[in-house]
Amino acid sequence: MRKICIVNEKGGVGKTTSTVNIAAGLSRMDKKVLILDLDPQGSIGTCLNDVSQKDMFDFLMEGAHVRECIKSMGKNLDIITSKDNLVDAELAFVGKKNNLAILREKLTGLSAYDYVLIDCPPSLSLLTQNALLYANEAFIPVSTDFLGLKGLRKVYKLVKSIGDKFDHDVKVTKIIPTLYDARSRHCTKILTEIKNEYYELVSDPIRVNTKLKEAQQHGQSIFKYAKSSRGAKDYMKVVQSIVYDESRYNVKVPSTNGKAAVAAN
Repeated sequence: MRKICIVNEKGGVGKTTSTVNIAAGLSRMDKKVLILDLDPQGSIGTCLNDVSQKDMFDFLMEGAHVRECIKSMGKNLDIITSKDNLVDAELAFVGKKNNLAILREKLTGLSAYDYVLIDCPPSLSLLTQNALLYANEAFIPVSTDFLGLKGLRKVYKLVKSIGDKFDHDVKVTKIIPTLYDARSRHCTKILTEIKNEYYELVSDPIRVNTKLKEAQQHGQSIFKYAKSSRGAKDYMKVVQSIVYDESRYNVKVPSTNGKAAVAAN
């Protein structure tokens, strides 16, 4: 099972858009996917126009079993959503022992999925650090502008420092350039710099495409809303590269035959 957090402290870089559409694309390639929303803004539920009856707060703070919190979105795709009370959970973490490993401990035994994708808040918060200490991989969506590149460097170092400090095997395995406009010299320059610094990790860029925003407004993935759009084509390239990485990183995923069982605390 691949455990991947989608992380960037900078907002507006397409983090949630990437989480939703990567998950939807993987599900269409017969991969069993669970999205965990650790962002108190609750954007996963908004983008998919649905919420789990019990959410991340109930799971983390109220003792709800993961089975009670999972909402099925159709074949191969499940979600656990969040809302603004997740901020209260983070405040409660401050006084808890081993407060950076709460998510990992709660999800011990979860093995029913090929992929668990975690949408992190746009900050280097306790929730984000919990995600990093649960996940083995981090994807960083990065806007193709100067501030995006600056933020990428900071987050990349953070992921490495978390892994080193806590002796945890987590590393950046994908950098996803977003909001790319090939007509802009600035965008092309920044994309070149990103590739020069992180060439082996950089996916093909996600081009600016209004269909991506429209899909969110309709509560759908880009593949359902506009499967022939540039946004769908760009995200499918990213999805295909992720699946290819299963062999690159020697990742073994469980069989998705039949109804998956969930065995987390």
